[in-house]
Amino acid sequence: MLQTENIKFNYKPEEHVFSFPNISLDKQKNLLIVGKSGVGKTTLLHLLGGLLKPISGKLLINNTSLSSMSEKELDGFRGQNIGIIFQKNYAIKTLNVFDNLKARLFFSKKTINIEAIDELLIELNLLKFKHRKIQDLSEGQLQRLGIALAVIHNPKVILADEPTSSLDDENCTIVINLLKKQAYKNNANLIVITHDHRIKPFFQNSISL
Repeated sequence: MLQTENIKFNYKPEEHVFSFPNISLDKQKNLLIVGKSGVGKTTLLHLLGGLLKPISGKLLINNTSLSSMSEKELDGFRGQNIGIIFQKNYAIKTLNVFDNLKARLFFSKKTINIEAIDELLIELNLLKFKHRKIQDLSEGQLQRLGIALAVIHNPKVILADEPTSSLDDENCTIVINLLKKQAYKNNANLIVITHDHRIKPFFQNSISL
């Protein structure tokens, strides 16, 4: 369950203050957040993921307040409960696909279950690339690895930043269905932030910034 109330943020005191609409999601509910460039979509995603702290307002995940946590507490909570799919791939380039997923579990302090890793790689059509280095993956494979890294630790919230903006219609549908399937499997909230209006029919709940 995710809730926000009167979240506001600015990068510097003299700069524009972003004010965001309230969000209330029960378990397994998904949300699409749409808006043009510059309205604060990625800023909101970083706030929801605990990467930024609001200057005012409340953010609760499973009744836990992120706003009141120390940086150390927030790092631990985020590692265990939040999965983020960034526009840019942040996989560790010196490791292969399998070792990246093991590292994600290690840093999340979750049990490394090889069978679970293999099952996820099968679902994302990545099993045959299990031992391939990051620099040898295609853009599509990197994108699916980004999904795997965001969900392997069974997070309560999955956040995706513009996951379909560079995709054709067919792959757009594939990626959104993968995200929704992984969220359902993890009993998690899925929040997608985008300016891509093609994916609006996939979501019952949406807000515009």
